[in-house]
Amino acid sequence: MRAVTTTAPSTSASPAADGATASTGTEARPGRRRSRRSLTPGRRVPAGRLIGPAVVLALWAVGSAAGQLDPGAIPAPWTVARTAVRLWTEGTLPSDITTSLRRAALGFVIGLAAGVVLALASGLSRIGEALIDGTVQLNRAVPTLGLIPLFILWLGVGETFKIAIIAIVVYIPVYLNTHAALSGIDTRFVELAEVQGLSRAQFIRQVVIPGALPGFFVGLRLAVTGSWLGLVVLEQINATSGLGYLMFQAQNYGQTDIILVGLLIYGVFGLVSDSVVRLIERRVLSWRRTLSV
Repeated sequence: MRAVTTTAPSTSASPAADGATASTGTEARPGRRRSRRSLTPGRRVPAGRLIGPAVVLALWAVGSAAGQLDPGAIPAPWTVARTAVRLWTEGTLPSDITTSLRRAALGFVIGLAAGVVLALASGLSRIGEALIDGTVQLNRAVPTLGLIPLFILWLGVGETFKIAIIAIVVYIPVYLNTHAALSGIDTRFVELAEVQGLSRAQFIRQVVIPGALPGFFVGLRLAVTGSWLGLVVLEQINATSGLGYLMFQAQNYGQTDIILVGLLIYGVFGLVSDSVVRLIERRVLSWRRTLSV
């Protein structure tokens, strides 16, 4: 007689299988799907930096059209635009813009070169740091515009003292941020360069310069803004040309529209120059992955 053997089906499952089944069942339920939340700022808005100024301009125009702004204190945008066209047609505005750009460019180039050279000398040498850093910190503590009377006595009231003051305004942020970036380079990179047997020049080119570039660009942006701020003040002191001189003369005659023309041009110059520095920074530091990308 043949024996019949029966095997009961297994009713137990492994915990992993149960977890997988439960997880699958949970995910399959409608309305229970978990959305992934991104912590980044999101995609860059096209021409986003122009939205803020455009909103301010729109509010200015609406307030002027509604009669909420005193035309004597704040002329309407179209009044300022007509004044700018008139000054440009007369040849006054192109000449003053050229003079201001030349002053700002000369002072900026001199200050930029001085800031980079001093930062490298101070950041790469203890002797250089002892000689330079304390002096720069002392200079930073003294208000730069407070040096104007002294520089007038030293250099006269011509172009030289204006360019010198702009150079001082520029070199301080370039030096401070570049020096801080050099001091912040990880010592492990230095040790790796020593193990690889890099020369001093190779070390500077392959480690120091890439490590200092982020801080340098921060200082460069501050320097660009500072050069325009200094220029506004300097061109109102013993000047015979430039946007600041144009605004100073308009103040004497109560011409608010001309003053606003000068301020708007300064603002456009500052915005454009900062955007150019940002573009260069993005290209040079394309290897970085940051929130601004």
